Amino acid sequence: MRDRIGAERGWPPMQRAEFDREAAVGLLYVGSPETVARRIASTARILGLSRFDMKYSAGALSHEKLMRCIRLYGSQVIPLVREFLKEEASAVPEVRT
Repeated sequence: MRDRIGAERGWPPMQRAEFDREAAVGLLYVGSPETVARRIASTARILGLSRFDMKYSAGALSHEKLMRCIRLYGSQVIPLVREFLKEEASAVPEVRT
């Protein structure tokens, strides 16, 4: 999808190196449920987010694979994000005034 939209806007097609860079430190949240959850929790913490919306696929996934992504997001990623954020919040020492 990015390449199709990019073509309309004059962007070159995404190359593998760009994909790898975006997956490592950019806006692509790909990998195991734990990897994705850690990235989301980190982003939420850094930006002070209380909500995170995600597009499950930016490419041509089969319906079966897309449904698997959605299922993993709901059953594994979201609970892990909540756990990671809770752990981080409890690790911060209480400030007394």
